[in-house]
Amino acid sequence: MSGTVIFAGGGTGGHIFPGLAIREVIAEIDGDVDALFVCSERAIDESILTKQRVAWRAIPARPLSLNPRRLLDLALHHPRALRTAKGLIEDARREGPTVVVATGGFVSVPVAGAARGLGVPVLLVNLDAAPGRANQWIARIAAHKFTSAEGARVPGEWERLTPIVRAAARARGDVEACRERMGLRPGMRTLFVSGGSQGAQSIDRMLIRLLERRDGGFDGWQVLHQCGEGAQAELTDAYEHAQVPALVQRFIEDVGSAWGSADLAVARAGAGSVAEAWANRVPTLFMPYPHHRDDHQRLNAEPLVREGSAIVAEDRVEAEANAARAGAELLDLLRHSARLEAMTQSATRLTEPDGAARVAEHAIRVLRGD
Repeated sequence: MSGTVIFAGGGTGGHIFPGLAIREVIAEIDGDVDALFVCSERAIDESILTKQRVAWRAIPARPLSLNPRRLLDLALHHPRALRTAKGLIEDARREGPTVVVATGGFVSVPVAGAARGLGVPVLLVNLDAAPGRANQWIARIAAHKFTSAEGARVPGEWERLTPIVRAAARARGDVEACRERMGLRPGMRTLFVSGGSQGAQSIDRMLIRLLERRDGGFDGWQVLHQCGEGAQAELTDAYEHAQVPALVQRFIEDVGSAWGSADLAVARAGAGSVAEAWANRVPTLFMPYPHHRDDHQRLNAEPLVREGSAIVAEDRVEAEANAARAGAELLDLLRHSARLEAMTQSATRLTEPDGAARVAEHAIRVLRGD
């Protein structure tokens, strides 16, 4: 056995999938290295990690909040989360050298804290342009800090990376092979709509409002739509009444084929979605989550906007307002092939994302004592 890499992160797919991508590369380099994912008790973490068939343990971590009830919940659970994390790290150390890779979020705090107390090195992987409170704290104790973000919102000494993208989020084969796997029509231009692993209600409602107009804006296009909780039936009806071919799913397992099917995408601008648009060279209209105070999703998308492969539109929350602004941008791209072609050409010139390989190589060097 060459040691153990403990991945600390959870609560959303955005904190788990980067760890899975790094693990894939570690397994390719040294198949004797063990991996353990430490996640939250949320159902989404269990769902993702069970399907990946990796070793994982949930700890009773809670997010930091100024809400008095949630703050009390954090105070009650943090000591137990810290003890559980310490036990997991001690178990791993008995088997060989150990390193913690923290991918952000509230789960990573007690794991990083336990690692620090035990003298186990922590590698921090920051993905959002503005580090959250968890990453700001971990940055003070991390042995090495990586970031795929750009700009002044990431202070301190960081090693810069291109995005981290797992193999399952990369297209396999050409566009028609991807469309066939997704059950889409061959030879038909395809719009991919995604609100991320938890969906985006405001994006769903905007699409419904655009479809209700029945003004031919989607002529010649089919849609693959990953929707929010409870929206599948309403969206399916809206596409059918507008006579727009569409496949609406609550969660898409083969996300690589989803991106690989697309000529254009509409998505949130979480670090994972930006990385997937980048890796698959898909022109994208990003609608950042509107309730983040630091506006980090808009900042996440800036590198692709600067390269000309993406557009950012404000999510105004209310369906009619979104249809008037972001919806107008979308319809313009659907109708004007020259504009879309220019974005497509810009996307083809993007560099190849290799962030997962860089972190994996560093983690192995730490395990080997290099």
